[in-house]
Amino acid sequence: MPPTDVTALIRTELPKLAGSLRKVGELVLEDPAAVTHCSAAELGRRTGTSQATVTRFCRAVGLDSYQHLLIELAQERGRGQVSDRGTAETGPEISPDDSLERVVQVVGSTNLRAVQQTIDRIDLDAIERAAQAAARARRIDVYGAGGSAAVARETETRLFRIGCAVRGWTEVHAAATSAALLTPADLAIGISHSGATRETVEPLELAKKRGATTVAVTSDPRSALARVADIRLVSTASETGFLTGIGSRHSVLVLLDCLYVRVAQLSYQRASASLALTDHIAPQHSVKSRRSR
Repeated sequence: MPPTDVTALIRTELPKLAGSLRKVGELVLEDPAAVTHCSAAELGRRTGTSQATVTRFCRAVGLDSYQHLLIELAQERGRGQVSDRGTAETGPEISPDDSLERVVQVVGSTNLRAVQQTIDRIDLDAIERAAQAAARARRIDVYGAGGSAAVARETETRLFRIGCAVRGWTEVHAAATSAALLTPADLAIGISHSGATRETVEPLELAKKRGATTVAVTSDPRSALARVADIRLVSTASETGFLTGIGSRHSVLVLLDCLYVRVAQLSYQRASASLALTDHIAPQHSVKSRRSR
């Protein structure tokens, strides 16, 4: 495993689990510190399952053994304590009296942490499946509301430049209308940090009913949006005072950049031709500087 939080790994894998395995995962997330003092047999009793189920749970989330889980939980706790000491002077909260230097440090570290955590936890299989679907899609809908609207528009801009038939929808009635016209040959992408935004969940649900492949981009793999989707791209965000949602936007853009580049690879001839046809546009609209004499 990369040096990342095992609890984040479990949150990502939890929607894929069912029954007794899910019970074990939910208890680990509920009180990871207490779990570090439990044997596998005791954890099985506490979840109403068995020691064998606990072992199967560990393997289901990519761990070799229950001992591996305990080690990862202990290391995560240690990283958290170091992080708490390291951020005592710089955040995460920003007060009205903080200096600009401190603001820059907090904002920079918050955004860098969100991006790095997203990279560490990225699901390569999910990115590949989403890219394959986008590359062959007849049409792509991207839904986003509120802060995610700007991300939806950015996704539209990038995919459009490489020849995809894509449209970003940020108004719920228009999004629902478009979703109702999708087919199994199409792809729908819903973007929501919380995964609970109705204006994004509803059109993605409708797109799924129409047979389109659906992708959720969210920080909560257990959210309503994630449950609707065929494919889940999970971001990470470290928030701080005055910056709610900003860290998440950077981490989401990392995911979508990976998706965009992979789509360009998979549709290389089309993407290259589209870029060649449009590369001259921006330079032609650049204002030339005038040198003073």
